Order: sequence, then structure tokens, then C-alpha cells
Amino acid sequence: MKNAFLLVLAAICLSTTAMAQPASPAATATGRIGEANVTVKYSSPRVKGRQVWGALVPYDKVWRAGANAATVIETDKDLTVEGKKLPAGKYSVYAIPGQNEWTIIFNSQTGQWGITRQGETTLDPSKDVLRVNVKPVKSATLQEELKYDVNASNISLSWENLVVPISVK
Repeated sequence: MKNAFLLVLAAICLSTTAMAQPASPAATATGRIGEANVTVKYSSPRVKGRQVWGALVPYDKVWRAGANAATVIETDKDLTVEGKKLPAGKYSVYAIPGQNEWTIIFNSQTGQWGITRQGETTLDPSKDVLRVNVKPVKSATLQEELKYDVNASNISLSWENLVVPISVK
């Protein structure tokens, strides 16, 4: 009887824990680029057997570069992103994915949800600080969860079958 009770209790705890896991959990990528400390905070959706690029995330439309709230990058020193200056600060990151080229947008408005209830972007273009174009690269393996990496020479976004490297100095 005691063992049966413990099994039921364990099952309830496991199912409650599984239900509490968000579909797109919060994630953070940190690193140093030159003298700068760089942090990217985002929500990490999963592929779950879906086609991501051109379907779940449409081409040629502004995307919040993650799930839930708009992705945020923070740097304590000025950076050079794809040859253009990005002052030290905190920015929302948006992207316009294309089949052959992406536009990465650094926007001074932070703290907003990534889309409205109508499914439109929350990007206010008047607050754009920097826009750069980058080329996506096919990845050798499937990346199930969206992931950002910060290393000495770039910030990269990886998800499904693509890696999107952004040159940063």
C-alpha cells in the first residue's frame, strides 16, 4: 500500500514538472568579443518535426529572432557588427529571414513582447539603431532547439538546418 502511494505521488510530481516546462524555455548566451561582455537573452523554440524556414518563420517578414518576448542583446562596450558600429547598450534583436540573405536589426526599444495579438511584429522601425545583412549557412546536422552562441568573432543563431553567423569585433 505504501509503495503504491509513493508511485502515485512520484507520477503526479513528474507530470506536474513536465507540464510546467514552457514550450520555448528562456535561454542565455554569453561571451566576450574583444573587451566587450556580450549577453543574448531569448526564448528557445523547438523544431518538433516542423519546417521552420519559409514556413513556421516566413521569409521576408520581420521575426522576433526567438519565441515569446523579443530577443535582447546587451554589450558593455561598443561593437563593430558586420563592419558597422553598434554602441554599448541593450537592444532588441529582430531578423528578416530570406532564402539567401537575412537582415539583422538592433532596436533600442526593449522589454516588449515579440508580436501583437494579431500576429504582427512589435518592431518600431523608428527605434532601429543598426541593420546589417548576413548570409545563412546550411548546417551539417539538425539543431532541434534555437540556439545563440557568442564567441570571439561572431554571434550565431542556429536552428533546424541553418546557422546564421553575424560577424562581430
